[in-house]
Amino acid sequence: MALIVQKYGGSSVADADKIRNVASRIMTARKRGDDVVAVVSAMGDTTDMLIALAHKISAHPDPREMDLLMSTGELVSSALLAMALREMGQEAVSLSGMQAGIRTEARFGKARITGIDPKRMQQELQAGKVVIVAGFQGVTDDLEVTTLGRGGSDTTAVALAAQLQAARCERFTDVEGVFTADPRLVPEARKLKDISYEEMLELASYGATVMHPRAVELGAVFRVPIFVGSSFSTAPGTLIHGGALAEPAHKVRGIAHEMHVAKASVLGVPDRPGVAAAIFAPLSQQHIRVDSIVQNVSSDGVTDLTFTVAQSDLPGVAKLLAPVVREIGAKGWHTAEGLAKVSVVGAAMRTTPGIAARAFRALQQAEVNIEMLTTSEIRITCVISASHVPQASRALHRAFHLESMEDAGESRLA
Repeated sequence: MALIVQKYGGSSVADADKIRNVASRIMTARKRGDDVVAVVSAMGDTTDMLIALAHKISAHPDPREMDLLMSTGELVSSALLAMALREMGQEAVSLSGMQAGIRTEARFGKARITGIDPKRMQQELQAGKVVIVAGFQGVTDDLEVTTLGRGGSDTTAVALAAQLQAARCERFTDVEGVFTADPRLVPEARKLKDISYEEMLELASYGATVMHPRAVELGAVFRVPIFVGSSFSTAPGTLIHGGALAEPAHKVRGIAHEMHVAKASVLGVPDRPGVAAAIFAPLSQQHIRVDSIVQNVSSDGVTDLTFTVAQSDLPGVAKLLAPVVREIGAKGWHTAEGLAKVSVVGAAMRTTPGIAARAFRALQQAEVNIEMLTTSEIRITCVISASHVPQASRALHRAFHLESMEDAGESRLA
């Protein structure tokens, strides 16, 4: 008998029939002898509906009340799933994040888990029950309800799997696994049979929505195998793990894209120590994530500095930059919207020359202009116009022949 943690996304619990389908899948795991902890998201578009409702009430909703409000969506789906399991003859109990012992830092909207007390969950499992935990939420030391940010239910699931020393974490959604690109943009995209934590973290961080980056990071740290599959089929999915992968047929494993990107440029920045810190420290204090930083070569003692942020953060960036520009004596600043990122990812890239040249040539032939670049050892990211994402994704996918990728081995649930 193994302990597994299963996570079901909003599309998997969107209505009563789908909740009964999830309950049937859990029953299948129980019949093969597994103990199950299930983590659920809010039903369908419930979270978006709650956010819209809050903004009808208040132009600037209080962060504490927003977290309390948004946490209710997961409570509804977890309670309904427990009811469905009982109707099938399986004892089950639904728990809020607080009841499950999930502690977080005191930061509304984007809290991080600081610890988990598994005692209540272990007691319920020992009593033969399926434990259903409301994802995306926790509680501070002062008993304030917090949420983990969009996609945080993935993080809940992997964190529980790590704390409970589960055999694996299974993440079920409406797609059958991790693909070489977004199939909605690239019809010939292929499903991967397995992928490394390192590669998946890069893909997730740069737009692949099948897994939340923080969840992949936790999986890598605690060596939790993560299976990604569909809740609507029994097709083999994708296993994310840290074991040895067979040498892939191609050095690039996937193409990711991220929409709703903006950039900000600070012009005529004095070239002296401490200036970069003066620019980015205020952004960090407001929890604004900065990426793709480019600084020009200094000329006549000044330089230009450009960076990207999420488009939703641009108003906050603009508000913070104005006083900073005056303080450091820069010549000015400007921002631009309507951008996106497209990324090429593969662990073998670190030892393979020519990947960048091939990517740039493919974009050139597709008539896609590159506005900025950022890289890691296993990733190349290009900032481009958002309108060019479909053609850029297809061009890069073709350039690296990902439609014919053959992975050795096959990841199936035992």
